[in-house]
Order: sequence, then C-alpha cells, then structure tokens
Amino acid sequence: MATLHPTALVDSNAILGQDVVIGPYCVIGPNVELGDNVHLISHVVVDGRTKIGAETKIFPFASIGQIPQDLKYHGEPSTLEIGRRNQIREYVTIQPGTEGGGMITTVGDNCLFMASAHVAHDCKVGDNVIMANNATLAGHVTVGEWAFLGGLCAVHQFVRIGRHAMIGGMSGVESDVIPFGTVIGNRAHLNGLNIVGLKRRGFTRDEIHSLRNAYRLLFAPEGTLQERLSDVEEQYKDHPVVNEITAFIRAETNRQFCVPPFGGSPIGGESA
Repeated sequence: MATLHPTALVDSNAILGQDVVIGPYCVIGPNVELGDNVHLISHVVVDGRTKIGAETKIFPFASIGQIPQDLKYHGEPSTLEIGRRNQIREYVTIQPGTEGGGMITTVGDNCLFMASAHVAHDCKVGDNVIMANNATLAGHVTVGEWAFLGGLCAVHQFVRIGRHAMIGGMSGVESDVIPFGTVIGNRAHLNGLNIVGLKRRGFTRDEIHSLRNAYRLLFAPEGTLQERLSDVEEQYKDHPVVNEITAFIRAETNRQFCVPPFGGSPIGGESA
C-alpha cells in the first residue's frame, strides 16, 4: 500500500507499487508508474509516460518526464524508463525520448544524479553511472556503465561515453570518449586511462597493464590511426578489455573521438 501526503496530487490512473511513499506537494501524472518502495521526498513532479524502478529515491524539486526541450518534438507518445535503486537529487531534470531518437530515454540501475544534473531526450544511461552537480547530457547521448561525469561538464548531442570513463569537471565534451578513458578541458581531450576507477572496480593488474600498453600504441605519433588500430587488434586479439576500446573506435558514429593533445602525456593516471 502506498503512503501519500495529503498535499500530494496523484492522478487516479497512475500505477503505484507496494510501499511507495509520496511526500508533500508532489505531482504525479496519469501515465506514471512507480515501482515498489519508490520514495518521493517532497515537491517532486513526475509526468509523461514515465516508469521508475523499485527503491529509487527522488529529492525535492526534481522534474522527471516533462516534455523534451526539443523544438522538433510535436507531442508524440515517447517514454522515459528509469531503473532500480537510483538516487535523483534536487533540481535534476530527466526527459523522455522523441520520434527522431527512438521514442525513449533510458536510465539503468544504481545511478546517482547529483543536484541540477540534466539528462535530455533519447539518452541511454547505463548502470552505476554518477553525474555530479550540474553535469549535463544533450540529446541522444549514450553513457556506458560505471562512467563518472564531473561537476559542470557538458556533453554534446550524439556523443558516446564508454564504460568506466571519467569526465573531468567543467569539461566540454564534443567527441566520443573511449571506454576506460579520462578526458578533461574546455574542449575535452583524452588525458589517459581511468586507472583509479579500474582498480576500484576490480580489474586485474594484467588487464590494466594491457590497457596501458594498448593505449600507448593507439595514440603513438608513428603511423596512421588505422595502422595503429590494426596493430593493436592483432596484438591484443585475446584481451577483451582492449577489444572493447578497438570495437568502440571502429563503430559507426557521426562523432570523432577524443584524443590526447599533441605533445601531451601519453598515458595519464597513476601507475598500476
């Protein structure tokens, strides 16, 4: 049975799971579905065709499922699906998809969206992602699991961010970020591998060394990128974590990917 504060406005058609708690002055629209043990603390607005997974907690003044900030949106019945056990802090905005992007925005499980983070239409956010305060995703962005986005960073539309990547605070990300990479800067450049994150996630010493060596080869000054990419694919064909990077680079996309600055550090991060 759900617990509703007397000041909450919950449409009679909304679907509420077991032990949902809806605090003061929340507004819930008719096409919303809240999973078991979802907790809306107060002053939360959830609207649109929005589904929120069990045990997710949403803090005051978050706006979830309102129509996209896209002038091409014309009322199509797009959706927003948010997974389980997420924390959505104050003033966060997450918006549904559009006809031009597959009609759906998705968020995985166990994510943390700190205050004023923004997830725009048609984004795909994986599990265990952290977006720090004021981090912003434009439309059609894909974020792999365990990625960390620093405060005040801004990610351009259609950019892909690979698994376990780290985006430095106040970075402007216009290009794809390889899995396990770290980027930073006004127009973000690759600054090495996310060695600290890899260690925290339990990657082995051998895996980290393989990634470091493959990184050096990929971004060496000699030869063309295609030549270096082929060399790495051949040398590390039996290393799944390296294959993930090479497959990411080879994938068809309308974006370039972030590379190290000319003359910059070839690896970055701390030693394994």
